[in-house]
Amino acid sequence: MPELPEVETTKRGIAPHIVGKKIQNVIVRQRQLRWLIESDFENNLLNETITSVERRAKYLLIKTQNGTLIVHLGMSGNLRIVTDSTPANFHDHVDIVLDENTVLRFNDQRRFGALVWTTSSDVLKHPLLRDLGVEPLTDDFTSELLFQLSRRKRMPIKTFLMNGKIVVGVGNIYANEALFLAEILPTRHAGDLSVTDCGKLFFYIREVLARAIEQGGTTLRDFVNADGKGGYFQQQLHVYGRGLLPCTKCNQPLIEIRLTNRTTVFCSHCQK
Repeated sequence: MPELPEVETTKRGIAPHIVGKKIQNVIVRQRQLRWLIESDFENNLLNETITSVERRAKYLLIKTQNGTLIVHLGMSGNLRIVTDSTPANFHDHVDIVLDENTVLRFNDQRRFGALVWTTSSDVLKHPLLRDLGVEPLTDDFTSELLFQLSRRKRMPIKTFLMNGKIVVGVGNIYANEALFLAEILPTRHAGDLSVTDCGKLFFYIREVLARAIEQGGTTLRDFVNADGKGGYFQQQLHVYGRGLLPCTKCNQPLIEIRLTNRTTVFCSHCQK
């Protein structure tokens, strides 16, 4: 599933090609995504001019003068910039045709993604966005906040980090990586972490996400960025996808378990 760095990479990739351009046509080939694309979707977007592209958690917010197109990439979705002469593939479900023969194309093999149009004056109050937690790469996220939010929480710290109502965007891959670097077992109760633990975890959450963004996101099977190229961060992963392989710190075999139905890899020697 595309996580925060993949979505941020997509935002940065498409924005220079679409901001300031007018929507000339909208082609919907498949309406049944995570939620049904409404029948008036095409008419609502037609003749709108894109003013900005923003991100909230794993949602892309493509803003126009009269509304916002909320995009979620789901498990396998991606947005690419193509020309209007580029043939559509089987899973290319929506084309937003812009000025200068530019097309913003939404592809989603599994169809768990979503495109939702809203005219709300405050898009952050939309039901999809209003209950989301703090953004980990903003000044609102601090080690002190992480410590306070974790108090009296008996859930595993990895589960806590992946709760989007607490902190957004720390998906499975990056939670594994940050906990390894912070030397914290993913199974420890969140409420048991000390101030020092939270300080280390805060630092490595931000470092891992920022580094992944710099390198174009993590290469997942179904993810390509706006230029059709995969990310490169996976080459530097310490634990995720490396179960039973030697730990990069101590050389002991990494342990792989299922934690709240998600693959979890850690080093029982380095993480406490």
